[in-house]
Amino acid sequence: MLVRRFDSLDALRGVAIVWMTLFHFCFDLNYFGWLKQDFYADPFWTGQRTAIVSLFLFTAGLGQAVAVEQGQGWPRFWRRWAWVAGSALLVTTGSYAMYPRSFIYFGVLHGMALMLLVVRLTANWGRWLWPLGAALVALKFVAPWAHAAWPELDFLNQPLFNWLGLISRKPVTEDYVPLLPWLGVMLWGMAGGVWVLRQRRHWLALDIGAAGRRLAWLGRWSLLYYLLHQPLLIGLLTAASALK
Repeated sequence: MLVRRFDSLDALRGVAIVWMTLFHFCFDLNYFGWLKQDFYADPFWTGQRTAIVSLFLFTAGLGQAVAVEQGQGWPRFWRRWAWVAGSALLVTTGSYAMYPRSFIYFGVLHGMALMLLVVRLTANWGRWLWPLGAALVALKFVAPWAHAAWPELDFLNQPLFNWLGLISRKPVTEDYVPLLPWLGVMLWGMAGGVWVLRQRRHWLALDIGAAGRRLAWLGRWSLLYYLLHQPLLIGLLTAASALK
């Protein structure tokens, strides 16, 4: 069964793509030494990363709400999921080649692959998705207190378990999107999508104009774009550095 695309939803994902591209371009300039910024601690950059990831995951939840409402079956879901999971493995391989000591082993695509399964299985929980999402986000902030109270929880900081997000110190990796708190954001996207489809469906049919349609085109190819944009940016900056 074909799922109808909504330009407004795809355009929202397109906004995240453009923002991500600008962020990664600045990150790469910093890597090549053309900027002097702390992308790992400066709130100006860490805050943007949080906002970008939140927007991506929220729109993924919205997309799942549309897919379920339109009767998307499990076979189609699994095909899409396989693309996400396979792309996550490519990201791990590529990041290991560039950052062998801090390669990405549970980044945004790894997290998304796991979260999509949970969101799909809880798609019919209705309004309970709102408090469940809030509880999962809150657990992220409870974890440091729990570690301080019970030192034996330190095993959760090991790579085997830190995909959960119940950590007291961030692992050494270039991208880290664990289950908590990010699953809560995707659940909010699912809950918001269900509400819009039932109460404000006309929002999805708004005329977004020519610029919006360009963003929507980007949004429809978000996974492919995500995989290609960094190799292209790095390749261009490598060539520019060689010429310089």
